[in-house]
Amino acid sequence: MRHLLEIAQTGLASVLLHRLRSLVCVAALVAVLLPYLVGLAISKGVEAEAKASVDFGADLYVSGRQFGRPVPIPLEAEQRIRDIDNVTAVVPRIVGEVTLGNESAILVGLPPEQFTAWTDTIEGDVPKPAKPNVPRPHELVLGTTLARRLKAKIGTYFPPFPRSRGPARTLLVVGLFKPDAPLWQSRLILTSFETAANVFGQKDLATDLLVSCRPGYQEDVTRDIDRLSFPNAGGGLIRMRVTAREDLRALFPRTLLHREGIFTLHFVLAFVVGILVLLVTSGVGLSERRREVGILKATGWQTDEVLLRSLTESFALSLAGACVALLLAWGWLRFLNGYGIASLFLDGAGTAPEFPVPFELAPVPILLAFVLSFVIVLTGTLYSTWRAAIASPLEAMR
Repeated sequence: MRHLLEIAQTGLASVLLHRLRSLVCVAALVAVLLPYLVGLAISKGVEAEAKASVDFGADLYVSGRQFGRPVPIPLEAEQRIRDIDNVTAVVPRIVGEVTLGNESAILVGLPPEQFTAWTDTIEGDVPKPAKPNVPRPHELVLGTTLARRLKAKIGTYFPPFPRSRGPARTLLVVGLFKPDAPLWQSRLILTSFETAANVFGQKDLATDLLVSCRPGYQEDVTRDIDRLSFPNAGGGLIRMRVTAREDLRALFPRTLLHREGIFTLHFVLAFVVGILVLLVTSGVGLSERRREVGILKATGWQTDEVLLRSLTESFALSLAGACVALLLAWGWLRFLNGYGIASLFLDGAGTAPEFPVPFELAPVPILLAFVLSFVIVLTGTLYSTWRAAIASPLEAMR
C-alpha cells in the first residue's frame, strides 16, 4: 500500500513539474465546463421555480372548452363546483395579456381575500376592488422587470390600458413585487378580480377556477366536475376541463428539458474539442512525454505503475479544473446574474437579465462537473500514456 501511495505522490509531483502543460489542461477543462455548468445550474433553478409555483397554486385548475378550444367559464360554475362533496374552496381567476406603456405583461385578477398569500412578496399595498359606480383608478401591483423598465414606483399613475373593453380609468401602482420574489412575477400585473373584469369587459366570466379539495379526493372531485356543462351565450355548451397539480408538475419541465437537451448536444462538440486539446498537451505528438515514460521504464518502473502515476496526475488535473470551473460558475451566476446565457433558458430574458436568475449548483451539477472533468482528462491522457508505457525504453526515449 505504501508503495502505491509513493507512486501516486510522483503523479502529483508531475503536475507541478510540468506547470505549463498542467495550466493548459486546466484552462481547457474550465473553457468547456464553465458555460455548461452555468447553463445546467440555470435549468435546474428554473425547474425548481416551476415546481414551487405549482405547489403555490390550487389542487385543480378548471377551465372551459368549446369545440376543443379554451373559452371563458361562467361564474355560475363557481357555486356548482363549491357544492361538490370534498371541495374546500373555489377561487375565480382572470388571466390575460395587456400592454402597459410600451411593455407587454400578464394581468392576473383575483378576489381580494386571496392576496393574503402574496403579502410576503409585495412591497406596499395590495389592490382594492374597482367599484362600478365610483370613478377611482385601477390599483395594480407590478412585477420587478416591468417596474424597472417602466421606471415605476409606488404611487405612479399610468393612462388607461389601450384597447380596454371596460370603462377607461387611470392606473395606480399601489405595490411592487420584491426583487427576491419568485421568477414568474417579473412581468406580472396583479389586481383584483373586479378590476380585471372591468379591464377586459368580461362580466360574470372567469378565465379559470382554482379548486382546492380534501387530500385523497382529487380524482372523485375531477370526475364530478367533468360531468358539468354550462350554456354559452353564443350558443352551445361549455364543457369543463380539469388539470390536476400533478399534471402541471409533470408538464412544466418538458420545455426546460428540451432546451437543456439542445444545450447539452451543442456542448458535446465542446467536449470533443477539449479532449483533442488534452490529447495534444498530454501525449500525442509530445516527445517529452514519451521520453519521461521511457526513463521511468529504464529505471525499473512497470507498466501498471506508469499507468497509476498517470491516473493520479489526471485525477489531480481534473479535480483542479472542476473546482476552478465551479467557482467561476458560481461567480457568473451570483454576481453576473447569468449574463449572456440566461436567455437560452428564459423567454424574454435579454443578454443581461433584469431579474434575479434562479440557479442550483448542488448536488447534480457539482457531481457532473467532477465526473465530466475526470472523463475528459482520462480520455485525453490514458491512451497516449498506455502506448508509451508498453513500448520498450529505447523506443520511448527516441
